Amino acid sequence: MDRLASFASDPFDKPPCRGCSSYLTEPYIKCAECGPSAVLLCLQCFTKGFEYKKHQSDHKYEIMTSDFPVLEPGWTAQEEMALLEAVMDCGFGNWQDVAYQMRTKTKEECENHYMKNFINNPLFSSTLLGLRKAKDSHFADGAIPFKPSDDPPRPTFDSVLSRDMAGYMPARADFMEEFDNYAEWDLKDIDFVDDDSDILRALKLAVVDIYHSRLKERQRRKKIIRDHGLINLRKFQMLERCYPKEVQELYDIMRRFARVVGPTEHDKFIESHALEFELRREIRRLQEYRKAGIKSFCSAKVYERVKRVREDERRKRTMLCDVLQYIQDGKACQQWLSKQAAIDAGVTPAVTTITVSATGRRSAPPLNLTGLPGTEKLNEREKELCQVVRLVPGAYLEYKQALLNECKRQGGLRLAQARALIKIDVNKTRKIYDFLIKEGCITKA
Repeated sequence: MDRLASFASDPFDKPPCRGCSSYLTEPYIKCAECGPSAVLLCLQCFTKGFEYKKHQSDHKYEIMTSDFPVLEPGWTAQEEMALLEAVMDCGFGNWQDVAYQMRTKTKEECENHYMKNFINNPLFSSTLLGLRKAKDSHFADGAIPFKPSDDPPRPTFDSVLSRDMAGYMPARADFMEEFDNYAEWDLKDIDFVDDDSDILRALKLAVVDIYHSRLKERQRRKKIIRDHGLINLRKFQMLERCYPKEVQELYDIMRRFARVVGPTEHDKFIESHALEFELRREIRRLQEYRKAGIKSFCSAKVYERVKRVREDERRKRTMLCDVLQYIQDGKACQQWLSKQAAIDAGVTPAVTTITVSATGRRSAPPLNLTGLPGTEKLNEREKELCQVVRLVPGAYLEYKQALLNECKRQGGLRLAQARALIKIDVNKTRKIYDFLIKEGCITKA
């Protein structure tokens, strides 16, 4: 006597009892010798010794029931089938409705049992992996899922995050607006009829072929997004920031080539360059130690400490040079020196007032022209003008040439015309205009 599971939980899905023609309910009896048409009997007809044609009451039989555990104690085979059917009807994750449809288990029991035995069960890993590979090989026939294992963010409609994700809808595994979103418009008015000429029919078929190529391009782009996990843009950017700045620049340049290689190959390429960058930096550091005559890492630690102190001293000297080049303003220089002395002594420097001109504006120090292009083309008076007006020599020469050409064309130049010609601060324009008048380069109109 064997016990076999019946995979139909609905009694109306089973054939009726051969004896009384009533609908069968578990457990019921199946004859093991009669066939090919099975003889099914309810318990009442079986106990009465019902016989029908070739079926005899002494034949071997099987008890058909699903009232036994399959995956774990406390869950019968009938409840397992009911759980799967409820998940299919109500949807994965809707455990409240699943429990209501089952009626024999709570919401927590349904969720824990399903996750343990159907999602995280290692016995199904190889099968699920095979199904996933088969699905990836036919990506054009299905939706594009989210690549990383964690659940993608679910932003509200038209939010900043939703726009960053290109309108991706996680619940549908699809985009709100497709690539080449209006590709279908070219087909909406095409209709194949019997009286089409050969040329017209060939033209319509060509339009359909073009549409197919656009669909292939759409699916190709979706596959790239899926394989490289580009849905969650912020997470992708956070991964980029893990690399040094030089590697980030390389990452940005090489991103366009990710479409021609797989995600694993692309990541290996970036990781190898990051490793190369670290090795080169370490080699340069060791070469610096060798050049300084260092032979042990203990000496290297002392060298690094002294180097930091030396760099701090160099920055202080640089700041002092920046102040000394404006030595004409003795008061500002004295204030800066007093402040630095207080800082070196560990005392909080006193707040000093900033010199303000009569017009209410803060007085700016003269511009340092050292190393600026075009300085060698200026005479001493022009250099002094550029320092006071804080105008770089290249811009001054350009403005000067424009004013000279306009004065030559009109035979003279007024201040209003100079201000209309040079779109800078009106006070700077006036100083340049007065300087050129005084030098005799231009004449008043």
